[in-house]
Amino acid sequence: MADTVSGPEPIEATPRLTDTKPPLLAASAHLDSTSASMSDIPLTVTLPIGSKQNDNQGDDQVHPPAVSANQNEAEEVGTGRVHEKLHEDDRRQQARWKTVLYKVLPFLENVEDLRRVTANNPLENSRHKYVNNVVVTSKYNIITFLPLNLFEQFLRVANVYFLILVILQSIPQLSSVPVYSTLVPLLLVLAVTAIKDAFDDIKRHRSDYHVNNRPVEVLRDGSVREVRWSQVVVGDVLKLERDDYVTADLLLISSSEPNSLIYVETAELDGETNLKVRQALPATAHLYDHMDLLAGFNGYIECEPPNNRLHKFVGTLQYNGQQYSLDNEKIVLRGCRLRNTKWMYGVVIYAGHDTKLMQNSGRTKFKRTHLDITVNKLVFSIFFYLIVLLIFCFIGSMIFENLYGSRDDVKTFLVPTHSPFVLSILQIFSNWIVLNTFIPISLYVTVEVIRLGLSLLINWDGKMYYEPNNVPAIARTTTLNEELGQIEYIFSDKTGTLTQNIMVFLKCSINGERYGEITTNTNEKNEKSVPAIDFKSWNNYADKKFVYYDAALLEKCRSLDPHCAEFFRILSLCHTVIPNEEDGELQYNAQSPDEAALVGAAKNFGFVFKVRTPFIIQLLNLHTGNEEQYEVLHILDFNNERKRMSVIVKTEDKIMLYCKGADNVIFERLDRSAAHLMSVTQDHLSDYANDGLRTLVIAKKEIDANQYELWRDEHHKASVLQKGRDQALDAVYEKIEKNLILVGATAIEDKLQDGVPETIAKLAKANIKIWVLTGDKQETAVNIGYSSQLLTGGMRVFVVDKESESEVFNQLMEIKDIMTEPMHDTSNGTVDNNSQDVLFQPGTMERQGSVADGSTFGIVINGHSLRHALKEQTRDLLLETAERCQAVICCRVTPLQKKKVVDLVKNKKKAVTLAIGDGANDVGMIKAAHIGVGISGLEGQQAVLASDYSFGQFRYLERLLLVHGRWSYHRMTLFLRYFFYKNFAFTFSQFIFAFFCGFSAQTLYDPVYIAVYNVIYTSLPVFALGIADQDLSEQKSLNNPRLYIAGQQNKSFNIKIFVLSLLRGISVAIVIFFVLFGISFCDIMPLGGYEWDYQSFGLAASAALTVVVNLQIAYDIYYWNPFMHVFIWASIILWFVVIPFTSTAILYPSISNYVGVAYEVLKQPGFWFYVPLVCAIALFPVITYRTLLRDFFPTLVDELMLSEKGKSSGPKGRLNKKSRQRRSGYAFSHQEGFGDFIESGRGFGLPQDQVEAERKKRLSKVLTGETNGPPVEVTVPPGEAIEHRIEASQLQSKSKNARDTETAEKDGPHSQLPSTVTATIPNIPGTPIHGVSSQDSVVIC
Repeated sequence: MADTVSGPEPIEATPRLTDTKPPLLAASAHLDSTSASMSDIPLTVTLPIGSKQNDNQGDDQVHPPAVSANQNEAEEVGTGRVHEKLHEDDRRQQARWKTVLYKVLPFLENVEDLRRVTANNPLENSRHKYVNNVVVTSKYNIITFLPLNLFEQFLRVANVYFLILVILQSIPQLSSVPVYSTLVPLLLVLAVTAIKDAFDDIKRHRSDYHVNNRPVEVLRDGSVREVRWSQVVVGDVLKLERDDYVTADLLLISSSEPNSLIYVETAELDGETNLKVRQALPATAHLYDHMDLLAGFNGYIECEPPNNRLHKFVGTLQYNGQQYSLDNEKIVLRGCRLRNTKWMYGVVIYAGHDTKLMQNSGRTKFKRTHLDITVNKLVFSIFFYLIVLLIFCFIGSMIFENLYGSRDDVKTFLVPTHSPFVLSILQIFSNWIVLNTFIPISLYVTVEVIRLGLSLLINWDGKMYYEPNNVPAIARTTTLNEELGQIEYIFSDKTGTLTQNIMVFLKCSINGERYGEITTNTNEKNEKSVPAIDFKSWNNYADKKFVYYDAALLEKCRSLDPHCAEFFRILSLCHTVIPNEEDGELQYNAQSPDEAALVGAAKNFGFVFKVRTPFIIQLLNLHTGNEEQYEVLHILDFNNERKRMSVIVKTEDKIMLYCKGADNVIFERLDRSAAHLMSVTQDHLSDYANDGLRTLVIAKKEIDANQYELWRDEHHKASVLQKGRDQALDAVYEKIEKNLILVGATAIEDKLQDGVPETIAKLAKANIKIWVLTGDKQETAVNIGYSSQLLTGGMRVFVVDKESESEVFNQLMEIKDIMTEPMHDTSNGTVDNNSQDVLFQPGTMERQGSVADGSTFGIVINGHSLRHALKEQTRDLLLETAERCQAVICCRVTPLQKKKVVDLVKNKKKAVTLAIGDGANDVGMIKAAHIGVGISGLEGQQAVLASDYSFGQFRYLERLLLVHGRWSYHRMTLFLRYFFYKNFAFTFSQFIFAFFCGFSAQTLYDPVYIAVYNVIYTSLPVFALGIADQDLSEQKSLNNPRLYIAGQQNKSFNIKIFVLSLLRGISVAIVIFFVLFGISFCDIMPLGGYEWDYQSFGLAASAALTVVVNLQIAYDIYYWNPFMHVFIWASIILWFVVIPFTSTAILYPSISNYVGVAYEVLKQPGFWFYVPLVCAIALFPVITYRTLLRDFFPTLVDELMLSEKGKSSGPKGRLNKKSRQRRSGYAFSHQEGFGDFIESGRGFGLPQDQVEAERKKRLSKVLTGETNGPPVEVTVPPGEAIEHRIEASQLQSKSKNARDTETAEKDGPHSQLPSTVTATIPNIPGTPIHGVSSQDSVVIC
């Protein structure tokens, strides 16, 4: 017999709340006692251990609120084996060499068709050779680095090309150029690339080491021991504690929460910080934390093989002779973080690279810029051009050898032969060596160095440093910088990328009065800043982070205004939030951040939601000091079709319906008497929507008792239907949700990251099209589209939401026709769902209103429609329609769909794409896009690890593209134009010289000069140009986004510009050679008896070439600074230092013929006349052409450079004007199913059948005025269940002291509560219960 205490005890005014645990049936029983008389029938719960009742009722005990995505599959699995086959896209992509190998030798591939795991049986699991939990993202180790890296580098055609040249140059009979002239640059290229690859791989090794060496507790040999993550294997039973990261993909066995519920944060997977619920099977929940039971757990699991489907799982568990179906709600994935749960146990199903997190990471692809591809094509064209020149040299050599080859005074350095044909063939290789600088190896060295410098500039940019989280901008690659200046499409995630995933109660409308309009904007002069309200001074429950400025609303609440009180009372009642106490503060576990914001706002304004059971809600009104208790009769749950939720509650002698939902849905259900108030509220809602706020309308209705009785019977009949239950319930809900009285409206800000609207506005002006790919529902995504200025008031927005492929095709065709037809005041577009929202669904109903001519288009596509639109028959139409839109929003999309959308645009449009996200679900699109950007926050590093660039806020994307991207593109294209120009000038002059040396491969220039031309004489200006030049300042670049369009259109470097560079180089070579030829050999200018020889001619030509090309780059540079001056003039001076030195000292035998040449040439007046003359002839046409072009056909850059103050030619990121056109701001992220989760008692760890029985009793007494009686003592047989007790003072709401005793004597023996209540629960010692103290465990009444 349980202990009882006679006599009353004082009742505490504030019920105690436990850590993260919702209130219980026990609280409900005690709270009911504060009403009038009570029944003698208690609710008794007896669940002994090991009984079949426990197993059979398992599915009725606790389920997550969300409807399982794979419910049908799970039911199918429950009957037998796993039948579903994985699609090819569901598996992680293999390395290409593995794919080829397995096709050639298929027996080497270990194809896993079904995963089989036995818990706590490492010997059995080792037979399957599953991978361990070691994660390796690095490419090399100490042994494999050198051979593997060299192998990868020589997969590049350019490196193989230069290796062949080195081999040819090493043959003395073929080469007139020393081998070091090509070997040294080749070794430098290989070394620089290897060092960069090694540096990147060392960072990957460090990251792997950090992850693999995290500690985790594993159950082995009957006890829990700490091991490293890398030592975990499939089948291990792990123990995780609060705030631990999940080590591997686990099947949840048990936890500290009622019925083994756990809360996990999935920021690492999807970037969302709101908590998700997972629950173990009842068959394993009784294992609790008993080491002997957990060590003896030998469940056998069969499930799908490793795949990348984050939101789907199919499997079965065989345990104790029973078979149980497994779905995604029983699985805890690697990358999640355990929250609000003391501990949990789980068995490892997938480890290491088999986990869904790693499967989604995909295979890293080598990314190449469009400029790289263009340069490679040009290099191939140069190679063919070189072949033509070699053929010409071959023909010329044949002619020369036939005419002069037999003469005694003509000698060759080649192997003696009497065959002109053989000699000419050999000379092809010799001429190839001489002319190889048409394709200089220094190009690749210089490109790598410049890109490294540009990456460092991004890393060092303090204006992209996010100080709150200590996150700098990081260029994680050095090969894609110039691609940042050519982006045409941006694909962005929403949650965590555009938004902070924080909901803020900002404004409201109550009885036609608007509140919250006061802001803290102090930018305007003489505007006094308004201080925030100090809620903590009078409200101990106030949230420290809640900020509100409109004191008028608080004054209305303090003055007991009935309209404000009713407004906040509804916010405190109409929801599915569960309260808990954490660290001494009252907190709310909400299924959506919207509800948390609304209930939290009511709490801060003095209407504190404190206790919830399946039947009771208790509020504390701080303005009156009273605790208000409401009996919850029904929760009319939210779904996407209803767009509203309601609760029916009983208080005192009234039955009230409280409702919140979308404006158009609520307005059409209002009573006629609310017409004027509705009109005023509509104006408020329109303003809120134009501000980008998420709105809900609040309404109420008093229900007559007779009407309720009839409706309740209809509701019961609909709720027990086997077929069409949902439709029947919706129809019943519709009958009661009529003739509502309007109370007000709420406006919540889905808080954007700082600067998002301004960034999107500027990117749009830069002709960049932005697509948002999100897993959120349509209303939420559209609302963020408007608040971020992605969608604007003047934009025509179309919705694609059909279910079948043919319907999607027809809908896209109709939208395309509307876009292409002339604009009129009326069109085929229609307003979505008869609301005032400017969302057009073609072919459904007439459009209300019109949009002016010249408006832009936007399109919103739902995930189920996108699945059909991405099919081969429809994707071209989708792309053709979407490319006409300035903005595209894809909602309810999967990670695979995100990747497919990026691939579609990238492959079909051949456009440069950028993807930006912050979660593991964004990794696919980040890797698929040309540029991947990761948002680095406090959580969710998977996107960062897969990205090419990372920073802390979306707004830095503006600076990354418009400043660093445009500058990088400008610098790289200017460098390429100059580089090809100077090398054509250098090499073509040698080709001209071939006509004067019998095509014998003799070089015009000194071999030392040939070797260092691209290293000493022209390298420093190139580096200065490629790293530091800028045509406009960063502020002008930001203020004039139109400048960015030049990169998108390849205006700075294309085939035409390349040909012009080639022709300029050839013309300079002709000028240098023939002007000198005329001066020296044609006696155009007497030289005082000096005879020009071969060495003197080449030395003078090299001087002119060095001066001309450096003066050309000096003319090309836009931005002069001290480094530019030093590098350019030093390069010219170096010729006059190095050449005299090499000609006065015999450094190598091969250059001994040049000893003393520089001394003789430099003292000739003709030389000093020749160099300036060549510079004038070579540069005058270029200077004249550019001057005329700038004067008569100026570009935007020219205009801005000439402007004295750098006035912007366009608006400085100005946001689009808000449209006064009325649209809906409705967006509510709540999911269907949470109402049933509350009503059934599953959210409180209660058996559903017992809760239903109690609910029937309560509903039957509502109309008769009866109330529930006191709980009675229950005696439990020993060994089956244990008794727990709890002090009544912890549950009751108000102390009545002696007055209670007097009332009890008058009303009877059952009117007074016993001080101690006893009950029975499953024999799980220490199980915590929601809403009560855990000191005495649990009580259920």
